[in-house]
Amino acid sequence: MAQKTVWLPEIGEIVLSKRSGTKNIRLSVSAAGKVRIGLPAWAPYAAGVNFAKSRTDWIKQHLPAATDNYLNHGSRIGKSYRLSYIFDPGASRTSTRLVAQSLRITSHLPLSHPSVQTAAVKAGERALRQEAGLLLPRRLAQLASKNNFEYKTVRIKKMVSRWGSCSSHKGITLNFFLMQLPWEMIDYVLLHELVHTRHLNHSSRFWSDFDQAYPGAKQTRRLLKQYRPVINSVA
Repeated sequence: MAQKTVWLPEIGEIVLSKRSGTKNIRLSVSAAGKVRIGLPAWAPYAAGVNFAKSRTDWIKQHLPAATDNYLNHGSRIGKSYRLSYIFDPGASRTSTRLVAQSLRITSHLPLSHPSVQTAAVKAGERALRQEAGLLLPRRLAQLASKNNFEYKTVRIKKMVSRWGSCSSHKGITLNFFLMQLPWEMIDYVLLHELVHTRHLNHSSRFWSDFDQAYPGAKQTRRLLKQYRPVINSVA
């Protein structure tokens, strides 16, 4: 059996198989999302590719739904990065690069493969760390100056369950996953930590100062609970 794998941007990986005895072009989508085109032995692979393109809508309807954490071609990561997947059957391994505003994933495996998704997430974290290092200290300084807060240091790191923290020495730590949030929620977290430079608690005085710096804080706080510090696919 002769076989060839191709990548179509709107569909993904397609396996083209030639079988003796097959008279017609056949299309199937497995429960795992594997798209196969069966071809007569005499038919060119291009015929299978064209057939798949002509059935794009049907294929997309029968592909399994992606989970929230599934990264796809074109997924936005942070404020400026887009994931760009390049299928290369000659590649010996999956590689990742940050080029301008593109997070490039090159692999001989489909993007849906767990190992490729893992590589994409790790590269995405590098992109978020780099972007957060450029943008968050600058924004923190702006908000501190505007609202008359003072802090000593700021550092960026990966945090599993918190968006930020403030030490008794006025050192602020910010989670680089903040870059996945809308800017109004980023400002909420930054101002929350700045208020902690005055009040290392959540007393009534803390909330009073916070409400002055960020009107409508309670509503934003409720919305923030819908987000988690993870990389996910943002259209």
